[in-house]
Formats: sequence, C-alpha cells, structure tokens
Amino acid sequence: MGFSPQRVLITGAAGAIGGELAKAFASAWPQALRILVDRDEQALRERFREEPGRVVTETCDLTDIQALPGWWEAIVERHGSPDVLINCAGIMEIISFQGTGWELGSRILDINLTAPLRLMDLALPAMVEAGRGAVINVSSLAGEIPLRGCSYYGAAKAGIARASEIARAELAEQGVQVITVYPGPVYSGLESHARGQTAPGFLQRNIPTGKPDELAGEILRAFQRGHPRVIYPRIFRFSRELMQPGLPRRLIERFSPRPKK
Repeated sequence: MGFSPQRVLITGAAGAIGGELAKAFASAWPQALRILVDRDEQALRERFREEPGRVVTETCDLTDIQALPGWWEAIVERHGSPDVLINCAGIMEIISFQGTGWELGSRILDINLTAPLRLMDLALPAMVEAGRGAVINVSSLAGEIPLRGCSYYGAAKAGIARASEIARAELAEQGVQVITVYPGPVYSGLESHARGQTAPGFLQRNIPTGKPDELAGEILRAFQRGHPRVIYPRIFRFSRELMQPGLPRRLIERFSPRPKK
C-alpha cells in the first residue's frame, strides 16, 4: 500500500500529465519535497513559479544516458534519495517505420525506454535498502496494440511496460511498489502533436480522449491503494484483449490513423 513519501521525483514535469502529478502529490502530501525534472528549464520555472509546497526544479537531457549516473548522484547530494520515482517524460512521433529513420528512432527509444530503465536502476538500491519506495512508469496503450506509425514508440512503451510489470513482481516482497500506467489519448502537447501527424480518419475523429488531471488522480489512487496498474481512459480497460486474434484487433489495425509520412 502507499506510504507518506518524503521526496518525489517526476520526469517530464513541465508536460500536462507530469504537471498534474506534481499537483496531485502536493495535495496529498504537502510536506513532501517534489523534485520536478524536465529538459525545458524555462517551461519548468514558468509552470511552477507560484507552486505551493516544497518544490525544486532540475533540468536533464534524458537522451544523454551516459550522463545519468552523475546527474542522479548530484540530485541525491542536493536533495536526498527520492523514495518515489515517476518516469513520465516521453516523446511520441507517428511516422512510418521508414520515414522515422534511425536518428529519430533511437531518440524515441532513449527517452521512452532506456532512460526510465536507467533511472530505475539508479533509484532502486536506496529504496530496497530502506525497505520502502515506489516507481511509477508511464507506458502507453500504444505498447499494447498495433498502431500504424508507432513502431519505435510502441516498441519503447511495450518494453517499459513489460520491465515494469516484472519489476513489480520482483520487488513486492522488498517493500517497493511498482505501478505501470497505460494511458490512451490524453489531452496534452504530446497528444496534440501526434494527432497532427495523422491523416483524418474514423479513430482520429472519434477516439475517446482523457484529461491529464483525471489521469493524475487515478495514478495517485493506485499509489495509495497499492494497485499494480492504471488504464485510462477507463473505456480502454478492455485493451488487453486487443492483442488476441479476433474482431477488436482487426478493427484497430484497419482503422488506426495513417501517418502523414
């Protein structure tokens, strides 16, 4: 079950979901130090200039995987070891496999998969030693269902989801909670950018889209109640059936939006 965290580190905190998670944790535990991380220093400062509670902002380029250990060590020296790590940073590009190219593809993999795994690797020793902690990994339903234009993004999100679910089973007896989050479309800069990369179609016009504050609330409740995963919007809770042969999968493959390039 959840505990009263002392230090919560959130990557992608300048984004819609990360920012709402920062608010949700501040509301539940105003005494906790929130370490809010993003690549965009100006966006961080503007968003959290008048933020109540204990908050510090830190910048980090998550694509520089080799620099993460030194950066993490500096974070721990300045603020102490986080007892909650929320891997929320991510980028999404809806482009055909050939159109993506390796340079962009490797960046998608680094931010959505390699960096979260490396941060888990750096954060978990202190949590295990303390006998308590939590990791919250924001994956995506794009890692569960075959969406055209999402080869790299889907691969990265499928990878972090599988690693997260395995880590949950491994760490439960050591007092460390791992929550895997599977969002569908959620109103955000990422969602708007991705929607602009697809040709108009049935799903683009009609797909249910959630709100970042509602998703943050679902994640907070999962942490407090010890739930292993969050699927949001709730209508997508049938999504795990989509990977099985049958009509739902065929419909997704047939009607998923086509990338413009």
